[in-house]
Amino acid sequence: MSWQWKSVVVVWLFALVCAVLTGWLSLPGQHLTWIGLSFAGCTIGTLCVQLATGQKEGYVNRVTASLVGAVTVLAAATGVFALIGLV
Repeated sequence: MSWQWKSVVVVWLFALVCAVLTGWLSLPGQHLTWIGLSFAGCTIGTLCVQLATGQKEGYVNRVTASLVGAVTVLAAATGVFALIGLV
């Protein structure tokens, strides 16, 4: 795995940690609020990580891959929270 993809996977892992912490620490009615804040943190984290690499080649592709992965992880977590809420 190249360093470029490692910088993308870091954001995906951050989104996963945010999703787990949201499920563990937030109140049942507050999951969507914290998922939204988690995505905001992932967006800021993505920009910081990608700017820190100092590489302009592929910047847009790396940012897009990071954010699409974060959205996918957080959407899956939202689905899990919705299913838990139905029980």
